[in-house]
Amino acid sequence: MTKRQTFSEIRSAILSRYPCGVTPGGVAVDDIVQLRLQNTWDTHLDIARAMAGVMRADMAAYDADPTKFTQSLGCWSGFHAQQMIKAVKRLRGTARGTYVYLSGWMVAGLRNRWGHLPDQSMHEKTAVADLIAEIYTSLRQADEVAMNDLFKALKAAQTETERQAAIAAIDGFETHVVPIIADIDAGFGNEHATYLLAKELIKAGACCLQIENQVSDAKQCGHQDGKVTVPREDFIEKLRACRLAFEELGVEDGVIVARTDSLGAGLTQKVPVSQRPGDLASDYIKWLATAPISAENPIREGELALYQNGAFVKPQRLANGLFPFRPGTGRARVVEDCIASLTLGGADLLWIETDTPNVDEIAGMVAEIRKVVPDAKLTYNNSPSFNWTLNLRKQVRAQWLAEGTITEDTYPNGPELMKPDYDDTPLGREADAWLKAFQTEIATRAGVFHNLITLPTFHLTAKSMDELSRGYFGEDKMLAYVATVQRAEIRGGVSAVKHQHEVGSDLGDTFKEMVAGERALKAGGHANTMNQFAAE
Repeated sequence: MTKRQTFSEIRSAILSRYPCGVTPGGVAVDDIVQLRLQNTWDTHLDIARAMAGVMRADMAAYDADPTKFTQSLGCWSGFHAQQMIKAVKRLRGTARGTYVYLSGWMVAGLRNRWGHLPDQSMHEKTAVADLIAEIYTSLRQADEVAMNDLFKALKAAQTETERQAAIAAIDGFETHVVPIIADIDAGFGNEHATYLLAKELIKAGACCLQIENQVSDAKQCGHQDGKVTVPREDFIEKLRACRLAFEELGVEDGVIVARTDSLGAGLTQKVPVSQRPGDLASDYIKWLATAPISAENPIREGELALYQNGAFVKPQRLANGLFPFRPGTGRARVVEDCIASLTLGGADLLWIETDTPNVDEIAGMVAEIRKVVPDAKLTYNNSPSFNWTLNLRKQVRAQWLAEGTITEDTYPNGPELMKPDYDDTPLGREADAWLKAFQTEIATRAGVFHNLITLPTFHLTAKSMDELSRGYFGEDKMLAYVATVQRAEIRGGVSAVKHQHEVGSDLGDTFKEMVAGERALKAGGHANTMNQFAAE
């Protein structure tokens, strides 16, 4: 990432042109410095290049120490992303190691002109690029607002000591701009369509693209049934298309996440052509469900035959023309998918879509992959599609039974475990401890470099609006808003409580002062109601 110029460096360069400290039109040099520092990025493509470097550095740090994993939350608007990064900076003092995840599911469900639709590539291709650009516009605005506040402190400085402290704060400012992992689904078409769309996402600012090995026109959410995978050669071509898009645009460090849905996908759309034993096509075909050709099961007109292991067999074929895989082969296909994506497709990270959150299952697959690719790393979906409470409580129960800690009748084994009666039991508390440690466990034991939650802001928005609406339209009226929203914002230090300031009202006042001085008609005067939320 290019080092940002300091306040003094920029100021000195401007003073070399305007030694008296103001432009011929009377604009102060410090105001010019402020405007330049508020706009660090020339284009969103510059962001993609810089953030790719950030991700590469984070990946190297993880390789050296697997406790240094990264995290993100899926955001379906720029404001969600902005507020997430602000919260992390308040918590940690830095946003390092924090990314934004852009979910194709949420784009399909919330951001397309055709209404709320399932995750089946039915949203407009441009919707993802538009959301990337929106997110970076919001994060850049957060930079501008924060930098404006720092320059206010500089202008208010009464002594040289105060002025130097203000300048140090400006020079030490950390941007709200972080890497985005952008979901390109299955590429929205063939390899050329994938390449063209990838370029649009990168130009919007994406330094990392996540693509899955499903058939583009039959794409399903990773946690739905009916998933159909493509032969590995087809997927590798799409990985190469993404790489060429990065290279063409000068984002040499661009990151590609290769996702496999094979664990839950039982179908393929076509049988690839094998050129020699053990090639990609052969390794894909060997998992197909087949039946021997015999007098009792002869080959018929229009049917296909394969020659496998010295005999002709018929691959099963559904009425829709799709070919099923043999049951129970998903895990082996995942391992082969991942190795091919890393060694032949040039992918940087893997994504294994699982049906439950189980550290041992993930670690087992990664151990197989690392026999061939020792530094293989994953992005993992801590999915809201999992019933986390029930899954983890069942896992704890199973472990305690195996250890002899409890008996079969100590706790129920099923949906009953969800009851709040078990929240404050030894099993409930242990499962919560496992939840708290889950991301660290899969990072250190299963090679997970990046932990994300795909749809948290979807569920959070639904829950928050339900809670507020039931109170506001119920008995509590205004108390519902104040108690559940505003009071919590004030006490939690959430800057959005001053909503005018949050969306840049003060930026307008500052600019008016730059060009009009005392004549400026400002919105932030004594009558602005936001003054009721002055910091205590």
